[in-house]
Amino acid sequence: MMENDDVLETLGEKLYDVIYPKYKEMTPKLTGMLLELPTSVVAQMLQDEPLLNKALERALTALTSSDNSEPLSQTEDAASVSSDSLGEQLYDLIDLYNTGHTQKITGMLLEQKKEAVLQLLSDPTLLKEQVKTALKTLQECRQGDEMTDVSDGSDREEVESIGEKLFSFVQHLDPAHCADITGMLLEMDSGTLQQILSDRSMLEVAVQRAKSALEGDRSQTCTEVPK
Repeated sequence: MMENDDVLETLGEKLYDVIYPKYKEMTPKLTGMLLELPTSVVAQMLQDEPLLNKALERALTALTSSDNSEPLSQTEDAASVSSDSLGEQLYDLIDLYNTGHTQKITGMLLEQKKEAVLQLLSDPTLLKEQVKTALKTLQECRQGDEMTDVSDGSDREEVESIGEKLFSFVQHLDPAHCADITGMLLEMDSGTLQQILSDRSMLEVAVQRAKSALEGDRSQTCTEVPK
């Protein structure tokens, strides 16, 4: 126990020193939020500046968007965490890998049993392997269906950028289901998505419809899992 505390304290001090020059006033809060991640991920971030910047970006968004959202607990409360909360935690961790397909990979990994998802949240090595596998699967699917998928790098960045904006908007409207609803809305074509992002009332209607569809699916035991 003491060793664990010492490791956390050391990581916390290093994180604080790195974050302070960039975000002086928010350093304590941001440090605390990043320390909620598995220690191996935090250690990795300290050696990988782009990964750290990405994590800080997400923590800042969460901080500015809602002061009421409580920090995510890990192993202790994990067993009682809802599927939506698991989806959000998984989304945040996968987003750190900067694959360009955070929403889709999150959706793919959430198809597993709850116990397997909990294991992914506590084991960064396993998560990294599964993210790589999911990314490979997506790329293979893309080769077989070039008409509907974006293979151009700039397009892919645009899709991911739309996804991130959409996620932060949906998080305001329905924090409990934001990961699932964002995934559903991303099935729309990019023109419609751009409209939704610029028109609040359209966004609210789309979120409401997605939520109704989601609740309909939930009542049928599993989402899209054949018997």
